[in-house]
Amino acid sequence: MAGFVANTQVHGYSLTAGAEGVVLSAKSIGHRAWRSGLRILALCTMLYAPCPTHAQDSKARDLYVQGNKLFTERKPEEAITFMQEAIKRSPEFLDAHIKLGQLYEFRKRYEAALASFQNAIRLQPDPAVTGVAFQSVSSLLMRQGRYAEALPVLERYLTAFAPQSAQASRIQRLIATAKFGQEAMQNPQSVTPRPVSPTLQTTLSQYFPVLTADEQTLVFTALKAEGDEDLQVSTFTGETWNAPVSISQAINTPDNEGTASLSADGRMLVYTACQNRAGLGGCDLYVSRKTGSEWSAPQNLGPVVNSRFYESQPSLSADGRRLYFVSDRPGGLGKRDVWRTDLDPDGNWQTPVNLGAPVNTPFNEASPFIHANGRSLFFASDGHVGMGGYDLFVSDNPTGTDAPKSWSQPVNLGYPINNADDQASLFVTANGTRAYYSYEEQKEGVSQKSRLYMFDLPESLRERVKPVSYLKGTIVDARTKKPLPATIELIDLATKQVINRITADAQTGQYTSVLPSGGEYALYVSVPGYLFKSLSFDFTRKTKGDGLTLSVPLEPISTGKDAARETLNNIFFESGRYDLADKSRTELSRLVDFLKTNPTVKIEIAGHTDDQGEAATNLNLSKKRAQAVVDYLAKAGIEAGRIQATGYGETKPLVPNTTEENRRLNRRIEWHVL
Repeated sequence: MAGFVANTQVHGYSLTAGAEGVVLSAKSIGHRAWRSGLRILALCTMLYAPCPTHAQDSKARDLYVQGNKLFTERKPEEAITFMQEAIKRSPEFLDAHIKLGQLYEFRKRYEAALASFQNAIRLQPDPAVTGVAFQSVSSLLMRQGRYAEALPVLERYLTAFAPQSAQASRIQRLIATAKFGQEAMQNPQSVTPRPVSPTLQTTLSQYFPVLTADEQTLVFTALKAEGDEDLQVSTFTGETWNAPVSISQAINTPDNEGTASLSADGRMLVYTACQNRAGLGGCDLYVSRKTGSEWSAPQNLGPVVNSRFYESQPSLSADGRRLYFVSDRPGGLGKRDVWRTDLDPDGNWQTPVNLGAPVNTPFNEASPFIHANGRSLFFASDGHVGMGGYDLFVSDNPTGTDAPKSWSQPVNLGYPINNADDQASLFVTANGTRAYYSYEEQKEGVSQKSRLYMFDLPESLRERVKPVSYLKGTIVDARTKKPLPATIELIDLATKQVINRITADAQTGQYTSVLPSGGEYALYVSVPGYLFKSLSFDFTRKTKGDGLTLSVPLEPISTGKDAARETLNNIFFESGRYDLADKSRTELSRLVDFLKTNPTVKIEIAGHTDDQGEAATNLNLSKKRAQAVVDYLAKAGIEAGRIQATGYGETKPLVPNTTEENRRLNRRIEWHVL
């Protein structure tokens, strides 16, 4: 049940099969080697130590001693034979039963080990005498998820220790784990894992998958036969995944690279590197950015984020401006905690902040994954009550604030997503419908290879994960069609807060922005020298995270006949009225900023209506609405001579007034340069 993530760096965070078939468990190579090493050490120490014997048969004692000697000579199978013979001669030879159980466990013959330890307990049911047998039986049963059998053993074992002792506390945690595991298995989640694609299986193992918001690009860690770990990338064709390739020669080296995280648009990558580098600690975080098809040379995130301690397992927010990671640096609550850092407007990472309780515990947390909604944090922990070792949990921050204890009490993801093994990490898609992970095949308890799997998120978890949509496309000059490196900002109209701020690719003009469900949002696209474009998205009743594709042509600032018109899509009025709604302030502030940035520009504000009602009434309403916008701009410091209001009523419809949607489009405020 020991901590696999706490004892590996990059390699081996994959998931495994359990006794129930394909389940979402994790047992890393590093963990397994570490745990085996501890078991060997404990066994060797016991075998070297003088042991009291309850056997009266001298021959049995000689066989017992010879078995110990054979194990020290690395002959465990021969040692097993001698222990078996010792027990045949003296069936009540307690120490021989215990040593035989340890030898079986060392050889991964777990059922035989369990039987030997249980024989020892039958011979001496006092846990104060046979504590090692009680500990081994409970450990073996818990490791196999046999919680109902483990509970009475643990409860009996507990009586051997003082109630306030450290050992009693440890056993009480195991009892809580057994009770939780038993309940979880009686109420399983509906989960059916399936392979992502056989085309991805080009190396010994694949693990730690991450995807872009549109699920068209997949990046994962690949383990090669020679032991090198690299980052590989595959793209979705619409029907299947292409064969993966190295993400970049600028990123992959003869050393190990892994545990990557992508921004929603796939153009920012943060990953872990640990070996033979000019790093600051044992493992450091590095960043690379993509322009066109090329990734930049990786840069260490620097001494503010990285330290002489351990930093690994990064997770980027959708816009790449917030980073979660794991570290054992001073100032945390436990051994390894989840930390967070933000990118300031100048592109500098700020001093990391510990997430604190209830996410972090006095034990280990690992593998954080912040969903594209920026509110749901998935992570692994061996500190919260689970099914044994590391389980996966989710915690929510509905307000998005940094206030103390702003995260909700973590919830265990349940069985079979969690089981008695260690769980590594999970990636949940932006629309909240699917999860990706790695499944580790085993043979006789030894990891063979790891493959990428996926499953549909069960309904109980979908209800927790607020889905998001995505908007993607290309920003171009409306006249030359040249790609533009535009800034795209998404703003919550209710709070006036910037939800997302990204930049389109300088070479291709391509962008991807996350659009949260459940609110009204304004999206602004701007480039110096161009009219800004405003878009409006009302998702107050939208619950599904369906993506949208929208290419945005921007008009250059020009005057006269060439002057283009733009619609202010986030100006709102009550029906039949000309009072500006409060949520219009975001749009008007953008127009104020544009006019202050371009002090020589003069503009017309034009009001338009649909054809419902009297034409004269509509004309008057359009004039008053345009004037309301001009008055706002004047109060904001824009010279009156630079802005004029004109009402056109129903005379210039964009589309025929034949449907309610068309009439909505015709009710608008436009602006253009004079």
